[in-house]
Amino acid sequence: MKTNTFCVIMAGGIGSRFWPLSKTESPKQFLDILGTGKSLLQQTFERFSPICPTENIIVVTSGDYNDMVLEQLPELKPEQVLTEPFRRNTAPCIAFANKWIQDRNPDANIVVTPADHLIINESEFHKAINQGLDFVEENDALLTLGIKPHRPETGYGYIQTGKDIENNGAFKKVKTFTEKPNAELARVFFESGEFFWNSGIFLWSLNTINQAFDSHLKEVKQLFDPLQTTPNLEGSKVTEVYAECKNISIDYGIMEKADNVFVETVNFGWSDLGTWSSLYEYSAQDKEGNAVINGKTLLYETDGSIINVPKDKVAVIQGLSNYIVVDSGDALLICPKDNEQQIRQFTNDIKTEFGHE
Repeated sequence: MKTNTFCVIMAGGIGSRFWPLSKTESPKQFLDILGTGKSLLQQTFERFSPICPTENIIVVTSGDYNDMVLEQLPELKPEQVLTEPFRRNTAPCIAFANKWIQDRNPDANIVVTPADHLIINESEFHKAINQGLDFVEENDALLTLGIKPHRPETGYGYIQTGKDIENNGAFKKVKTFTEKPNAELARVFFESGEFFWNSGIFLWSLNTINQAFDSHLKEVKQLFDPLQTTPNLEGSKVTEVYAECKNISIDYGIMEKADNVFVETVNFGWSDLGTWSSLYEYSAQDKEGNAVINGKTLLYETDGSIINVPKDKVAVIQGLSNYIVVDSGDALLICPKDNEQQIRQFTNDIKTEFGHE
């Protein structure tokens, strides 16, 4: 473990596609979605604890979730939780974290990760992260982790790779990024062997990412440069910065424009847990292909479905094929898995109709 390694956990999303469990007041990163007894945020923190000193782990989240972060991660000091007054996508989130790190260790190497990923093989994950940190320490590189696809998925972004870096087949130059393709293009990507899923996990040195902001998003970096983060942040100053800051992703703002972008190709069992179907894929299933996460459930003539109801609730389900059934106690979702992309629309309709989720 190196003392100049920092980890930035992005935990500000609302996870609307995991409704009705995930809601604005309690998003999925704070929930035990996997039924392990720990939230996704807690699992992410524990995953990076062998790699990064605890005092070098920071969480960037919405101001509404500050108390939840500190309650779930009592190992963190309050100053290790950076709260955003408005959602402005990932580039401002990362610029904010960079300034906090700059004021503490200008020689830092950084891992940036979402709070809601599933990792199956953590030993392989640790190996990949440590290799990536060595790479960005030795090279002027913006590095992302690319996942070898095992199906033509339309819900992920893709990275097209170029030549291998000399003497190291795990690292490749990036040719192009493509956001979520249609089914036909996803199949072309999958069959070509040149494309990897974009994990959204990034590694770089502080110096390299600051140079990238200066070249491609200078107007964002200049807003954060005057912030004083030690000993304490001034909330009013942060609000002023975010009020002026554009809404832009790190992918669009920097990664798609920079010429020093590389990918480390990995295969440690990964999902961004963006949908109920992605959770279904990595859940234990019975002989009919049903995944029951919680509840006292009896299934009849039902197959290929994912069921999540409160632990003490009895549920009897008959005659469903490839369905999502989720009961959060005060809301119930019954939806074909093929239609789950409509869940965001469902939540919008519920807010319009009833005034809340």
